[in-house]
Amino acid sequence: MKTIRIRTEYKDSKEKLDYFIQNFETEGTPFGDQKRNSLRLFKLKDFQVNIKSFKIPNIVNQIAYKFFRKSKAQRSYEYGLELKKRGIGTPEPIAYYEFKTLFLFKKSYYLSEQVDCDLTYRELTHDFNYPDYDAILRAFTRFTYQLHEKGIKFLDHSPGNTLIKKVADGYEFFLVDLNRMEFKPMSFEDRIKNFDRLTIHKSMVEVMSDEYAKVSGEDYDKIVNIMWDATEAFQAKHHKKQRIKKKLRFWRK
Repeated sequence: MKTIRIRTEYKDSKEKLDYFIQNFETEGTPFGDQKRNSLRLFKLKDFQVNIKSFKIPNIVNQIAYKFFRKSKAQRSYEYGLELKKRGIGTPEPIAYYEFKTLFLFKKSYYLSEQVDCDLTYRELTHDFNYPDYDAILRAFTRFTYQLHEKGIKFLDHSPGNTLIKKVADGYEFFLVDLNRMEFKPMSFEDRIKNFDRLTIHKSMVEVMSDEYAKVSGEDYDKIVNIMWDATEAFQAKHHKKQRIKKKLRFWRK
């Protein structure tokens, strides 16, 4: 059983898109981080298609995605369209494909146009001498403020999930890895806590807090305290999870 949804603008390329999916494992150019899910690039007309292949979920989620929940591929596609509708940058959504049995969900794929960027937010966490560093970090903060103003809570707002492209009048930002989002008004505290995954460096938190205070009109001290507390809490939770995983790996040996 197969579910396919292709945007009207790309329907004339359905045969080619079908070919990409059928030959995903053997063709295309591997791209990006391959640890969790596979990414490959395929040439279509005058642009490249970025295809994200989601791994087969565990048995519980195979049942959930079959009967009760939207798949990661479907959510990525629908959230991508919603971001475009709200004027937020993201690679152009093209389609999603799902493969199922009678009772279980199996593979799924999300297709979008490839965006060639100059950097991601991650580079800013490693290279404090990156050209125009302060301006990029502040522009990113204003971009995040716009997300919040438009009722977008990006649950995976982490270093690798914002592509940054230099343009004539500044910088453009594109969200990727879209399957975890909420569209709703956010409280002030929720907005500031949405920065918690982005960095371990207090200097970056201070700059982002300063810029968020300027665009929001809120108090800097209040913002920086909430943002840094949230950052520390996330890091503590993350390291605890890593320690548990390490112990589990040890006992499996």
